[in-house]
Amino acid sequence: MEKTTVVIGVIGADVHAVGNRIIDYALTQAGFNVVNLGVMVSQKEFVDAVIETNAKAIFVSSLYGHGELDCRGMGDLLKEAGLEKVLLYAGGNLVVGKTDFEPVEEAFKAMGFDRVYPPGTDINQGIADLKADLAALG
Repeated sequence: MEKTTVVIGVIGADVHAVGNRIIDYALTQAGFNVVNLGVMVSQKEFVDAVIETNAKAIFVSSLYGHGELDCRGMGDLLKEAGLEKVLLYAGGNLVVGKTDFEPVEEAFKAMGFDRVYPPGTDINQGIADLKADLAALG
């Protein structure tokens, strides 16, 4: 059986690589084919990687607090490329400062993200959600 491909990376000007490596390892151990774009990844690079690899999901991480700005328009970019069925997840320190997570989650969902995770979320939660979401897609 062919492994499901997931594209991961750290968006924008963010260079925080540790969480990205943890996500890579955990997804690989969970049986996924991981395409790790590394750090300082543009929205276009994520979309191009999905097209090239036929990936079913994208995991965007951000730690430097500008994720909301860096991710704005990404859902639209996927739709424009005909990739609206690709699952789109984001996690990490997505905004600057301490803030309630609910408005952050609402903003990301309005941008087309399927799942949004607050800082400190266990990657196993993301993996469980990914498996459930993939099963729901059929």
